[in-house]
Amino acid sequence: MKVFTIKSYGFGELSSLFSPDINMASASKQLKRWITGNPKLLHLLQQEGWEKGDKRLTPKMVQHIVSVLGEP
Repeated sequence: MKVFTIKSYGFGELSSLFSPDINMASASKQLKRWITGNPKLLHLLQQEGWEKGDKRLTPKMVQHIVSVLGEP
């Protein structure tokens, strides 16, 4: 079993970890829907400077995503 590491991820890279059975573009769209559909998560990410379309996620942003969605 792999251990998930909180670190900086590319948006597509992280989305593929959450949805490994679909292509990266579809996985990215799915992760964006989960983020924008969750006001608490969206607010936390925006406080960290995230804007829709950002390609990199900081470790703190990843930590927020995992705290709300769980580990991929």
